[in-house]
Amino acid sequence: MLDLKDKKIALLKGGPGSERKVSLKTAESVAEALKSLGADVIEIDVEGPDFEVPADTFVAMNLIHGTFGEDGQLQALLDARGIPYTGAGAESSRVAFDKFLSKERFIAAGVPTPLSQEYPLDESEPLRISFPLVAKPPREGSSVGVHIVHTEAEWRAALEDARKFGKTTMVEEYIAGKELTVGVLGDQVLPVIHIEPVDGFYDINNKYPWMTGAGKTNYHCPAEFDEPTTQRVQEAALAAFKSCGTEVYGRVDIMLREDGQPYVLEINTIPGMTSSSLLPKAARAAGMEFPELCARIIELSLAAR
Repeated sequence: MLDLKDKKIALLKGGPGSERKVSLKTAESVAEALKSLGADVIEIDVEGPDFEVPADTFVAMNLIHGTFGEDGQLQALLDARGIPYTGAGAESSRVAFDKFLSKERFIAAGVPTPLSQEYPLDESEPLRISFPLVAKPPREGSSVGVHIVHTEAEWRAALEDARKFGKTTMVEEYIAGKELTVGVLGDQVLPVIHIEPVDGFYDINNKYPWMTGAGKTNYHCPAEFDEPTTQRVQEAALAAFKSCGTEVYGRVDIMLREDGQPYVLEINTIPGMTSSSLLPKAARAAGMEFPELCARIIELSLAAR
C-alpha cells in the first residue's frame, strides 16, 4: 500500500451543484481514513474556480460529486495549474458525466444499454419511447430529477421538472428488473451489489436517508447471482468503463432484466465515499478496507498521469 505518512493531501469538497451535501459527507469519511494512515489532510471547500491548493500538496483528492467536480471542469483547471489529482481526467469525466455522450460510447462499443431519445423540452419532436419510460436530466447525478413515467399525467410532471435542468431531457426505455452497481478500481472489477429499495426506485431519498430523512434500502454484496450472471454483469460494467476512456476508478450502474440481460445506465466517476456508499461496500467485500481503498485510488491516480 502507498505510504501516505506526512504527505499533504488536499480534499476538494462541496462544489456548487445539487450534490454538495453528499460531497461534504464524503469528505468527512475520507479525511478520517487518510488521517488514520498518517496523512496531513487539508480540506478545501470549493464553490467555483476561485480556490487555492497549497504549493507543497502531494495530491488533490477530488471529492466533488456532480456539477463542476465530475464533469471535467475541475479536472481541466487542475491540469492547467499542474496540480496532481485523483480520478478520471478532464475529457473522460466530461464524456462519462454527459448521459448522451456516454450513451453514444456504449452503443459504439456494443455495451448493452436501454434505448433512448434526446427529447427537446419545447416539445418540437414526437416522443418515440412508449410508456413506461424513464426521464432524467442528462448532466446530473444522485438520481436528481429522475422520473419513472407510466401515465400522461406523470409525463407532464416529469417535463415540468426537467425544465429546471436544461433545454432537453434524456428519455429511456424502462427496464424492469434488479438495480445493480459495479465498482471498477484500475483493472479490478469489484463484487456486484444488488440494490433493493424498500419502496420505489433508488432515488435520492433511498440513496441518502441521512440527508433527506426518508427512504430505506437493502444492499446485497456480493449479489446472490450464479457465476454466468455475475460474469455478464461485470463484463458489461468493465466494457462501459473502458468505452468512455475512464481512468482510475468509478462505479457503473446497471439494470438486470428478468431474463438475466444487463443494461448499463451510466458511469459515476466520483462515486460516493460516505459510510453508506456503495464503492466502499464493494471494496470491503473484496477484502479492502476503506483507508486502503483511499490509498489505492491515490496510487492509481498518480500512476495514470
